[in-house]
Amino acid sequence: MPVTKLFTHEEVTVLPSAAKLSGESASWYTGEYEGQLAVDVYQTQDELVVRSTIAGVKPEDLEITLNDDVITLRGKRYQETEAPKEDYFYQECYWGGFSRSIVLPMEVRANEARASLKNGVLTVVLPKAHRSGAAVAIGVEAAEED
Repeated sequence: MPVTKLFTHEEVTVLPSAAKLSGESASWYTGEYEGQLAVDVYQTQDELVVRSTIAGVKPEDLEITLNDDVITLRGKRYQETEAPKEDYFYQECYWGGFSRSIVLPMEVRANEARASLKNGVLTVVLPKAHRSGAAVAIGVEAAEED
């Protein structure tokens, strides 16, 4: 499966499997993900939508994979400056790698997936693979006896 670009202005890569990570596009990947994203997953009539707040993450530090019925959001949030531990009064922000895998509740058309990152909110739109809900009559023919 070829790599599919979801962003037009900001680039994020969608790979068929996380096992395909290699080269410069995944140079930030270390395999150690501690943080987990909070997500909203909802549907419209024609689409499944996955949204997550990922403030401070650059598109090049974000990767989205679709593998069968699972979508994985993976990335890294870098801390630009760091004060010594003893200078902190509160330290609640998470810095470092994160990932979240979600089993999709329905079949989607992965080749038509698209994503956008605006104001720190990632939105992934997955068109539903609509199936005909109409009943189909199947005729039964008499088989010849041997």
